[in-house]
Amino acid sequence: MQKTFLVIFFLVVGYSAFAQKEIILNYQEVDYKKIHFGFTVGFNTMDFKLTPTMNNYGVDSALVPEINKLVPGFHVAIVSSLKLNDYFDLRFLPGISLGQRNILFYDENNQIDSEMKIESTFIDIPFVIKYKATRINNTRPYLIGGINIRRDMARNKEFNEDEDIYIKLKPLDFYYEIGFGFDFYLAYFKFSTEIKYSVGTLNVVSSNASEDFPQYANAIEKLNSRMFMISFHFE
Repeated sequence: MQKTFLVIFFLVVGYSAFAQKEIILNYQEVDYKKIHFGFTVGFNTMDFKLTPTMNNYGVDSALVPEINKLVPGFHVAIVSSLKLNDYFDLRFLPGISLGQRNILFYDENNQIDSEMKIESTFIDIPFVIKYKATRINNTRPYLIGGINIRRDMARNKEFNEDEDIYIKLKPLDFYYEIGFGFDFYLAYFKFSTEIKYSVGTLNVVSSNASEDFPQYANAIEKLNSRMFMISFHFE
């Protein structure tokens, strides 16, 4: 019994000492600025939601497309943040995202016919609303949601038989984005970690098929872009 009281006593004393310890709030001025700036670096994986052309199934020489493994990509951006009130910010983060997506095509014998590697370099123009929870010491969780206009500067403009490129992509797409993150207030700047999911709303595959290899474009009815992003903000 005495040992139990001793343990409880030391726990109470330790907790009291911790509670009385003064916590220094770092970099408070950023919460009061109307506008502030920064930059972002991060990693991404690009993907497609692929809808095959169902009426090709069972037809001689028809191909069945499938998304292959995901490939890591990279992105950078400039941060411009406008304070709307104590809990909401409007953020503009123009930048560049680089990545790759692979499509496998299977023949009627379920054998791999070819693998098409589609590289993309997106110009990102996102507008995001950021909802910030109450700051707890030097940490503040948040939610984000918004839209992103992306233009693919490295899309497949021409067919390339040497690289097995037999489909073309449209350059422009409109995305909606959702995510969450945490702000960490350091001595001289704010560091944030963020996870975001982007969903493209347009069908980006072109109906223009190669004259020599039309079966590849004809096998795909829709391609809708997806992107999963992990970002690190410095503000």
